[in-house]
Amino acid sequence: MPTLRHHNASLVLDLLRVAGEQGISRLELAERTGLTPQAVSKITARLRTEGLAAEAGRLASTGGKPRTVLRLVPDAGYAVGLHLDRDELTAVLADLAGTTVATRTFPLDLGAPAAEVLATAAHAVRTVRADAPETPLAAARQVFGVGAALPGPLDHRSGVLHRVTGFPRWDGYPLRDALAERTGLPVVVDKDTNAAALGLALRERAGADFVYLHLGTGLGAGLVLGGVLHRGARTGAGEFGHQTLQLDGPPCDCGGRGCIEALCLTAVARGDIPEAARILGAGAANLVGLLDIDRVVLGGRTVAAHEGAYVRGVRAVIEERARREGVTASVPVTVAGGGDRPVAEGAAQLVLAPLFGRAGEDGGERGRAPAGPPDKADRAD
Repeated sequence: MPTLRHHNASLVLDLLRVAGEQGISRLELAERTGLTPQAVSKITARLRTEGLAAEAGRLASTGGKPRTVLRLVPDAGYAVGLHLDRDELTAVLADLAGTTVATRTFPLDLGAPAAEVLATAAHAVRTVRADAPETPLAAARQVFGVGAALPGPLDHRSGVLHRVTGFPRWDGYPLRDALAERTGLPVVVDKDTNAAALGLALRERAGADFVYLHLGTGLGAGLVLGGVLHRGARTGAGEFGHQTLQLDGPPCDCGGRGCIEALCLTAVARGDIPEAARILGAGAANLVGLLDIDRVVLGGRTVAAHEGAYVRGVRAVIEERARREGVTASVPVTVAGGGDRPVAEGAAQLVLAPLFGRAGEDGGERGRAPAGPPDKADRAD
C-alpha cells in the first residue's frame, strides 16, 4: 500500500506540474489518472497538508457547485544538481517545477584526492542552497536530494564510479554514499550525458528518439529511445567518445587509439573547428544509421563556443550519408544551449523526476496511467 500510494500521488503531482499556474480540477485529475474521485480527494488533501499543492481558484459553475482548481507549489521543495567536470563544477538549485532558481560555478580538479573533490562538491551544495530565493515558504522548504553527474563509466544504481576516462584512480569509489555523508542529503549519481538527456526528455515530454552529444572537456552521448533514457544492461550505453574511427590514430586517455574523442579534441586544440565538427558528424551519422533516431542534440561548452559551425558540420555529414543511402527524410540537428548547464539541470531532475513518476529504474521518462479503466489496485489510495 505505501508503494501504491506513492505511485498514485506521483500521477497526481505530475499532472499538477504540467498544468502550471492555471491548475487543474480534481474531476479532471480523476479522469486523467483513472483513479476514483475519492482517491484523488484523499491524495490532494494529503498534498495540500504537506504544502505541495494549493488552490489556484475555482472554475465557473456549469449548474452545480463551482469546482476548485489545484496547482503545484513549486517552492515547496528543491533539488540540487551538480555537474562535476574535469576542471569545473556547476551547481544549480531547481524547484519542483524544474525551474532553475540559483546557479553557481566553482573550479574543480577531478584528478585531485577524493577528499578535496568531495569538499568542493559539499561546499557547492551549501552555497547554492543558501542562494534560494526568499519566499513565504522559505523556512519550511525542503531539499529532496542531490543529483551528481560526471564523466563515466560508472554504475548509477550503486553510485560507484568505474575507470573514469583520464582518472583511473576513481575506479571503485562509492561517490554516492560518500557525498551523502558529507551533505546529509540523499544522493543520486549518473553520467553527465545521461543526466542532460533525461532533463531534455522531461522538458520536451516527447516520445521521439534522440541522441544528446556532449562535447566539452570530453565527448559522450545520452540516448533517449522512445522517450526513455537508455543506459544498457550494464549501464554502459552512451560511451560514444570511445568508438574507434581510425585504427592507427592518436592515443586516447582511455587506452585506445583513434577514438572519436581524441580525434575531435585534437582538432579543437589546434583551432580547426570545421574538422572537429566533421569528426563529430561522422560519429553522429553512425548513431543515426545504427539506431534510426529522429534528432541529434548538441551540447557542452566546446559546442557553445561555436554553435553554428558544429550544427552545420554535423548536419552536412549526416545529410551526405543519407543521400548515399537514398534516405529522403532529414534528421534535425539542434543545440541544447546553455553550455554545460543542461548537465547540472538534468542532475537535479535525477532527484525530482521520480517524485512525479517520470523516472523508473532505467531513469527514463514514464507514461501516465492508461486511459482505460484502472485495475483494482489503482482504485484505492
